Amino acid sequence: MDEPEPTPSPAVRASRARSRPSPGPRRATVIGAGSFGTALAVLLSRAGLRTVLQTRTAEQAKLIEAERENRAYLPGVELPASLRIEPASAGVARADYVFLAVPSSGLGEVIAGLGDSGLGSRTALVSVAKGLVAPDGLAPTVVLAERFGDHRVACVGGPAHAQEMVHHGAALVAASRDEELARALSHVFTRAGVVCEQSNDPIGVELAGAAKNAAALAAGATEAQGLNAAGAAAGHIFAEVWRYAEGLGARPESMIGLAGAGDLVATALARESRNRRAGELLAAGVPAAEIPVRVGQAVESLESVPLLARALLDAGVGAPVTGALGRLISGELPLDRWVALVRATVPPAALWRRRPKPGFWRRVLQRLSGQP
Repeated sequence: MDEPEPTPSPAVRASRARSRPSPGPRRATVIGAGSFGTALAVLLSRAGLRTVLQTRTAEQAKLIEAERENRAYLPGVELPASLRIEPASAGVARADYVFLAVPSSGLGEVIAGLGDSGLGSRTALVSVAKGLVAPDGLAPTVVLAERFGDHRVACVGGPAHAQEMVHHGAALVAASRDEELARALSHVFTRAGVVCEQSNDPIGVELAGAAKNAAALAAGATEAQGLNAAGAAAGHIFAEVWRYAEGLGARPESMIGLAGAGDLVATALARESRNRRAGELLAAGVPAAEIPVRVGQAVESLESVPLLARALLDAGVGAPVTGALGRLISGELPLDRWVALVRATVPPAALWRRRPKPGFWRRVLQRLSGQP
């Protein structure tokens, strides 16, 4: 039976071009063996790609290879026999796709090292981070495109809890300025049993992911004060980030679709959500520096929210709630003042079109014709 064709977004569908068939098996390298990186490597292997999962250290690689399971980050998931495990120092010389599955706080360092890792001149680079790259708070695909060209750069977003993804599937978005790359990634995930939308809006997808993490953190920090306050915090942040994203040319469906609202719902409902849990710990008075140790993994929003707040400020976008969340993380803003600000903030008013007074156009014509 033929596989179902993935449905691209309207903008991609309008400019669809014929892609070249891929000769033979393809090779993928996933840099980063956290929960999502490991789950991603499992899916790529299932899709028929010759996949390598790269760990931070040689010791971690040996342990995962010996156990054929990543017990630290994805327990209970047996790794496919075809999946190779190796340290990141092995390089990416033979990869057709390189997936960057490291926390956004370490993404800049990984990107800087790609040039010395044997990266091929046509290798596609795919970011799965849902945060921004320090120190300038840029979206990962922007940093990658500046170094390697946007024709070989993509990102993946959407609701994709790692454990559920390997057992029951997910709903992903593959976004790239290059139509052929977005379509190729979508087909890979479809072969792995995952629904995958195609998008030509990588900036929108990445900022939607960053907004989702920030909103989940904000909701977690506010939930004990009431569900209305938690909802207001998340809503304000999404609106503030959208105004910024719109200025960069992003499309609204990226924020309200799978990569934004869909991912936020999945994160808000997940009991083990790192970002929501981090917000709860902030509200309990735990310093931000201690939270990743308590959670057991990196928490991207703790790093990306201050970068996001600074980016919005530099762009001249009014973002009182996102900025206040950054100060809550740094310890500059007490919890009670954070909650009070969330409850009191009013978004910018809508711009209504003023109807001309009766007789307006008659008066204009009289003036143009010189009539009194």
